[in-house]
Amino acid sequence: MADCVFCGIVAGSVPAFLVASDPAGLAFLDVRPVFKGHVLVIPRPHIVTLPDLPPSDLPEYFGFVRRIATAVPAALGAQGTFVAMNNVVSQSVPHLHTHVVPRTRGDGLKGFFWPRRKYADDDEATGIAAAVGKEYTRLSVAETGRRE
Repeated sequence: MADCVFCGIVAGSVPAFLVASDPAGLAFLDVRPVFKGHVLVIPRPHIVTLPDLPPSDLPEYFGFVRRIATAVPAALGAQGTFVAMNNVVSQSVPHLHTHVVPRTRGDGLKGFFWPRRKYADDDEATGIAAAVGKEYTRLSVAETGRRE
């Protein structure tokens, strides 16, 4: 879709701090992260909400989300992740996206109040994206025996 920022990221016309690319979609850093290392996972085609995702695409898409949710804490030293998705309400971009947020006990995140942060600069964001992407690749190779 021409006016969708996420479709622009898929097309390469909108810059993003890319974490991983998979046949099921793309993963990149949220530019307004809850915590540094907050990744968005999107399907490649323009799909607005989870109910719009074809059932046949569910295993690949959520397999990709699962691998990113495994890579994030391993790459960043977090204890776990918060994985979430909005459909219409609070969906800031009308393109299906899954939030994978690194979590650590005592990190201050309570309920659904999500204070946003900023990266110090593009170098910091690039380094974090590269670290998570490297861990994603390592996990994918270990899981499938091939580089994606």
